[in-house]
Amino acid sequence: MGNWDAELTDLVTHRGRALLSYAYMLSGHPREAEDLVQDALVKVCSRLRRPASSADTYDLDAEGPTDPEGYVRRAILTLYLDRYRRRQRWSALKHLVPGNADVRGADHAANARVDVSAALRRLTPKQRTCIVLRYFEDLTVPQIAAATGMAEGTVKRHLFDAMSPLRGALGDLDEAKRTTPGTLEGRAAR
Repeated sequence: MGNWDAELTDLVTHRGRALLSYAYMLSGHPREAEDLVQDALVKVCSRLRRPASSADTYDLDAEGPTDPEGYVRRAILTLYLDRYRRRQRWSALKHLVPGNADVRGADHAANARVDVSAALRRLTPKQRTCIVLRYFEDLTVPQIAAATGMAEGTVKRHLFDAMSPLRGALGDLDEAKRTTPGTLEGRAAR
């Protein structure tokens, strides 16, 4: 064991509370402060145990002033900044990862298709025709009117009247789906 081992033991014994206070001031959480101090000590010790030929080792056995507390404090700061940056990146990306509520089973598509088919069967033939042409064929109101021979106002009325039974059969869509293009409500808003 080298001289640095005794210095680090002395550092932890006598200055451990000061290191913990420093880490707590950075993080603001006692558990995270403890983790930061421990990780910093491991980081510094692992660098000191490398062979002397490594370019990035700190030679605490060499003559002259050494500051193991400075090395550990710098390691605490570096680790804290790394964790902070990682949290910032994650908070910018976590909305892209589906949560458990957003994860759907394999049977979801089949169940949705059955539900939509059952809801469409409850509509009148003209309402069903207008809904299918509008939301499944993605035709505009003038295109539906031309295809069916109805007036545009009549097509709009059938679309409007069909939405209430569809909502009752399928349930009201939440706000996020309501504004999403490709859903019945999202397309109706266009």
